[in-house]
Amino acid sequence: MIKNYLFSLIIATVFLSGCSVNPVTGKQELSLVSEAQELQIGAQQYAPLRQSQGGDYAVDAALTKYVNDVGQKLAAVSDRKLPYEFKVLNNSTPNAWALPGGKISINRGLLTELGSESELAAVLGHEITHAAAKHGVRSMSRGMLLQGAMMATVIASQGKDYAQLAQLGAGIGAQLITTKYGRDAERESDYYGMLYMSRAGYDPQGAVDLQKTFVKLSEGKKPGWLNGLFASHPPSRERVKNNIETAMQLPGNGELGTDRFQKMIAHLKKTKPAYEAYDKGRIALADGKPEQALTLVKKAITIEPREGHFYALLGDIDLQNKKLKSAKKSYDKAINLNDKFFYYYLQRGQIHQQLKHKAQAKKDLEQSINLLPTANAYLSLGNIAQQEGRTEEAKSYYAKAATEKSDVGQKAFSSLLELDLADNPKNYISVRATVNRNGRVFAQIRNPTPRDANGILISVQFQDERGQIRQATQPLHSTLRANSTQTLDLGFSVVDAVQLRTVRTTVIRAQLK
Repeated sequence: MIKNYLFSLIIATVFLSGCSVNPVTGKQELSLVSEAQELQIGAQQYAPLRQSQGGDYAVDAALTKYVNDVGQKLAAVSDRKLPYEFKVLNNSTPNAWALPGGKISINRGLLTELGSESELAAVLGHEITHAAAKHGVRSMSRGMLLQGAMMATVIASQGKDYAQLAQLGAGIGAQLITTKYGRDAERESDYYGMLYMSRAGYDPQGAVDLQKTFVKLSEGKKPGWLNGLFASHPPSRERVKNNIETAMQLPGNGELGTDRFQKMIAHLKKTKPAYEAYDKGRIALADGKPEQALTLVKKAITIEPREGHFYALLGDIDLQNKKLKSAKKSYDKAINLNDKFFYYYLQRGQIHQQLKHKAQAKKDLEQSINLLPTANAYLSLGNIAQQEGRTEEAKSYYAKAATEKSDVGQKAFSSLLELDLADNPKNYISVRATVNRNGRVFAQIRNPTPRDANGILISVQFQDERGQIRQATQPLHSTLRANSTQTLDLGFSVVDAVQLRTVRTTVIRAQLK
C-alpha cells in the first residue's frame, strides 16, 4: 500500500510540475523538457543529423535559399517564435523532419515530388507546427514519464529529484525524427500548417493536393516512400478529408506559386537521373559489383559533374580495388566540390593512414569527427596514437569507438582490451561472492568481453566470526573464455547472510590469452 501511494504521489507531482500551455493550441499539456533544453537539443543535434543523412545539398545554393525563404515566410506568421532554420538534404529518400527548437530539413528526394510552392509551404508549415507545438518534446516527456514510473521506488529511496532522470542523452535527435507521431499530433500539424499557409498568402489547396499525392504514393507502395516521410507521417484518406474541410474554412484566393517553384527546382529535376544512377551504383558496390558501380557513377558524373558524392563513390570503387592513390584523387575532388561533408575526410584520412601519411591522416580524421563523430574515425585515430606510443590517447579513442555496436566497435574494444586490461582488470572482468548450502563461499567470475583471459587473480576481503577483517588472494588457474563465467572456491565459509555481506571480491590481475 505504501509503495502504491508513493508511486501515485510521484506521478501526480510530475503532472502538476510538468504541465505547461501549448503555445499553438493553448491547451495544458505534459512537458518535462524546459524551453532552454528544447532549444539546446535542436542546436546540438541539427548539424550531425544532417551529416548522417547525406549532408546539405550543396550543388544548387539558390535552391536552399529559396526553401529557407519560404520557410521563414511561414515561420513569421506561426504561433511561436523560434530560431527556425530550413535546410535541403542531399538525400533521395522523400522525407522531411523537424527537431525541437525549429530546426527543419527537407530532402532533395521530396522536392522533386512536389508540384508547387504551395505544396512546399504545406510540407514546411506542417513541420513548423511539429516544432512550435512541441510534438517531439511531448514524445520525450512521455518517455521520461514511463522511465520515471518504472524507477519510482528508486527515486524515493535515494531522495533524487525527478528532473535528474530527464537527462538528454546522445542520439536523442535521431530518435525524435524517426518517432511516429500520433494522430492528434498529425491532425494539429495539418490544421495549423494550413492556417500558417493562409496567413502567409498561400492557397491552402496545396495541402489538400499534397495529401492526395501522399495517399496515392503510399497505396502504390512507391519504393523509398515507406522508409521516408511515411514512417513518421503516415498518410490517410481521413487526413485528405480533414484538409478539404479546413481549406473550405480558409480564404481560397492565395498563391500556388507553381511556375516559380518549377523554375527553382528545374536543375534538381534535370539532374535527378544522375542521383538515381548514383543510388544504384552505391547498391551495386555494396553487392560486390564494382564494374557495374563504375559504369553508373560515370553516368552520374556526366549528367552532374559538380556533385561531391559522385566522386566519393568513385573513390570508394578504387579503394575496393586497392587503387589507393587514384581513390585519394577522387576524395580530393569531392572535398574541393564540398568541404563540409564528413565522409570525404573520413575516407581520405583512412587512405593517408594506409599510405603511412600519419600527419595528413590525423588531420583528415579529426576534421571528419568535427563534422560527425564516427567509430571508424576514432578507431583509426586510436591505431595511429598506438603506433606513435601515445597509449593513453589511444585508449581514449578506442573507448569512444567501442561504444558503437558494430564490427568496428568490436575491433576498437579488442584493441582497448590489449592496452588496458592489465592496468584496469576490474573494468572488464567482474566477480561476485556466492555461497552454497553448506556456507562455503565461491567467486563467480565473468568475462563479458570478446577475448579469452588468463592469469586472473582475485582479491578477497571478509570479516571472520570474531569480527576481524581478513584479506587473501585466490588465482584462477584456468583460462576464462570470452563471454563465459567460472566459479572459484575462495577457501572459507560463512555462518549466515550477515557475514556473507561483509565479503568483498575484486579482480586485481588479468591478461589476454
